[in-house]
Amino acid sequence: MPGPLSHVGASTICPHAGQVTAITSNTRVMVSGQPVALVSDTYTIAGCAFTLPNGKPQPCVKALWLQPALRVKVNGQPVILQTSSGLCQSAEQIPQGPPTIVATQPRVIGQ
Repeated sequence: MPGPLSHVGASTICPHAGQVTAITSNTRVMVSGQPVALVSDTYTIAGCAFTLPNGKPQPCVKALWLQPALRVKVNGQPVILQTSSGLCQSAEQIPQGPPTIVATQPRVIGQ
């Protein structure tokens, strides 16, 4: 599904409003002056306050992208689009729900 390319400075959150941060190895392709986010990058989450009903904290700590762009690649790696789907996980690798890219650059569209 086509969508705007995501980048390191894009506003991305976990299902519990924790902030997702991309740590990228891409230094070659930029949009809006920031590196494009790749499926192979590391995505950490800070500020997730999710707690199980029994009171045990179970915050999201990382995000994995499951469906990146099909046609656009940087250094052989698919890029992340605003429409890409993914999964947030706790430290115990328990699935917590999908991340949401709230805001990214609007000019470059990929598929």
